[in-house]
Amino acid sequence: MPPVICVVGHSNSGKTTLVEKLLIELKSRGYRVATAKHAQEIELDHPGTDSWRHLASGSAAMVLTTHDRAALLKSVTAAPSLDEVVRLLGEDYDLIIAEGFKTESAPKIEVQRNATGPLLNDLKGLFAVVSDEDIQTKARKFGWPDTKTLCDLIEEGFIKPNLEHLSVYVNGLPVTLSSYPREFIRNLMLAMAASLKGTGEPKTIEFRLKKG
Repeated sequence: MPPVICVVGHSNSGKTTLVEKLLIELKSRGYRVATAKHAQEIELDHPGTDSWRHLASGSAAMVLTTHDRAALLKSVTAAPSLDEVVRLLGEDYDLIIAEGFKTESAPKIEVQRNATGPLLNDLKGLFAVVSDEDIQTKARKFGWPDTKTLCDLIEEGFIKPNLEHLSVYVNGLPVTLSSYPREFIRNLMLAMAASLKGTGEPKTIEFRLKKG
């Protein structure tokens, strides 16, 4: 899957503002970045709308499309994990920035302001803090004007090492691959694609098997 980082912090600390800054800077460098956000509710699918009627009638999932937007709607029994959200987004990105998801194990940037209180406790994978004050932390510290320097860190630490990535899911769950099976599967997929007529040079390859 693409590399994933989370932007976390207290309410009104500036998480969305930082995500906006990162998106603008990384896009200017030529990278394709997707985002995910954990919210209390989604104000998109109201009772009585066609999409609501589809789902209420038993559709497992549906896609809403307009001339410039597409949105996937599906019923879930519990809040999806970050891995599930990333799988829904797909593989066609250099980076995924998730706003929230502070209990997940993905690498994290914490946003902190004097007005919203101290740093969060017991965060896993914290590698950077953006703050408007001089705080004590083992993570790298950045001020609000330091977007380009923070993006340098993200680019060198997460994007460039993962410009080629391979994802394997079995029964909907991601499989962690060591170097040997990763290289074996990669070479096998490339060889299979090369043997097919009319495919051209493969940039991306997708295989999916559904049994029964």
